Amino acid sequence: MRPVIGITMGDPAGIGGEIAVKALAKKEIYDKCIPIVIGDFEAIRDANEFSGTKLSLREIKEPGEALGEFGTVEYISLGYLAPGSWEYKKVQKLCGEASFQYVVTSIRLAMEGKIHAVITGPINKEAINLAGHHYSGHTEIFADYTHIKDYGMMLITQTLKVIHVTTHCSMRDACDRIKKDRVLAVIKLADEGLKLMGYHAPKIGVAGLNAHSSENGLFGWEEAREIIPAIEEARALGMDVDGPVPPDTVFVKCQAGQYDIVVAMYHDQGHIPVKLSGFKLDLKTNRYSSVSGVNCTIGLPIIRSSVDHGTAFGKAGEGRANEESLIDAINIGLVMAKNKFGL
Repeated sequence: MRPVIGITMGDPAGIGGEIAVKALAKKEIYDKCIPIVIGDFEAIRDANEFSGTKLSLREIKEPGEALGEFGTVEYISLGYLAPGSWEYKKVQKLCGEASFQYVVTSIRLAMEGKIHAVITGPINKEAINLAGHHYSGHTEIFADYTHIKDYGMMLITQTLKVIHVTTHCSMRDACDRIKKDRVLAVIKLADEGLKLMGYHAPKIGVAGLNAHSSENGLFGWEEAREIIPAIEEARALGMDVDGPVPPDTVFVKCQAGQYDIVVAMYHDQGHIPVKLSGFKLDLKTNRYSSVSGVNCTIGLPIIRSSVDHGTAFGKAGEGRANEESLIDAINIGLVMAKNKFGL
């Protein structure tokens, strides 16, 4: 049985439609799953033309209608876009509304058991908010619509896995949000997420917040008051946890194999090393030769993985977007779905 996956197209003004059709131009995707694009016909048709994939397009109304035949992109069109109603490269309210509804539809289909995983294309946070949906990103939308309070953003490359205690907030707020209960919850999510990926006994490294993990209180107190108590409780629960490890070495140790995943305290502490490990920019061509990496939301009742890049408005509509991260997201989503559902 091939799992059925829903691929949300993302913001129509960005590269989401393009990377979707480029990914689905590869036969190996269909060997492993039945993919369905959730978006709008006009954007899918346009991306299929300017990207040169020239695939057949087949509209369906429900996932159960999908045949999963290579060479045909099967899609559910929500009908938000008319010809000429949107522009590439621009923040637009219409695109924000459309991309939000693609995500909400995919969540509903997954909650109803009609698809096994949701793979999300990139959205534009400004456009989403312009349309009246006040979320800071995909992660918060999924948590809200699945009614989950304890969740985490896990980033994955070939050499590094990171999960975050805090994400989309100011640095000042991030420091205030690093509390024992939240750190412990994210350690548990790290353990859960890796077990979904097939790890039997995950090794978890927890980063400190302050330089040198505070040097025994010289540079801050968060480690002693909030992070260390969480680590000790996680160990008492039987988890293999180490830390707090100084932030300037914990990612090096993880890449070397000492840990399977790092619990990062804030957004950029985790994102910067992940993107250094997965993104490669060629300055001669001003193009990324590699855009690998996956973003997963852990703790949900459904499987959700995503590209680890934005809408790339600068190259949208030009046919030069890199689909590598979407393919990675599909593959990670499939691993998790198979382990969750026993497929």
